[in-house]
Amino acid sequence: MMEKVEPQTLTMEQQQQDEKESVVESSSDEILSAHHLTLPPGLTHDEFEDLKQAITEFHVYRVNSGQCSSLLAQRVHAPLETVWSVVRCFDKPQTYKHFIKSCSVRENFSMTIGDLRDVTVISGLPATTSTERLDLLDDDRHVTGISIIGGEHRLRNYRSVTNVHEVEREGTIWTVVLESYVVDVPEGNTEEDTRLFADTVVKLNLQKLASVCESMVRENV
Repeated sequence: MMEKVEPQTLTMEQQQQDEKESVVESSSDEILSAHHLTLPPGLTHDEFEDLKQAITEFHVYRVNSGQCSSLLAQRVHAPLETVWSVVRCFDKPQTYKHFIKSCSVRENFSMTIGDLRDVTVISGLPATTSTERLDLLDDDRHVTGISIIGGEHRLRNYRSVTNVHEVEREGTIWTVVLESYVVDVPEGNTEEDTRLFADTVVKLNLQKLASVCESMVRENV
């Protein structure tokens, strides 16, 4: 198992107190996201119940004033191992992430925590480059996380976590991918506008991930 960062979790008292709230209050300027309380797009209620523990463990953020957070899900008709083999490749995000023109890693790259990559974004977006750090990679639990630490873009203090789960119902097996993020709201933008933009990018990436992995399965049949 590779090095990993311990995620934040909610106490049982916090969960019970705020079961009907969309967020859990932490202080006047900081809240805890409550993705474990809201069914994200792309999941059925049964899948959500199965994955709620993982959502609570990996996808809860401390959200400061002037930030927003979201959780999205994607169903993939491919084995977990196939999906994870694509998701874990920090050095090859362009395999499934739209809008990435190229990606290069720093000297002595070894796919470990702290490694950096430099991404060039295609034209037409409010960004040109992005420097990103690998914050989390756990091959046993199939979870990875990154943060954007530099570059020419508007996604300041962007952090995300992606994890992969196998789901089985009545003899049928598929994979669910969860991806969440927290990011600053740029000056002059609203929280809703920022979330809509980021959600759209993540959603398109997850859809392409599903397409890529399902094609890999068909080619190997």
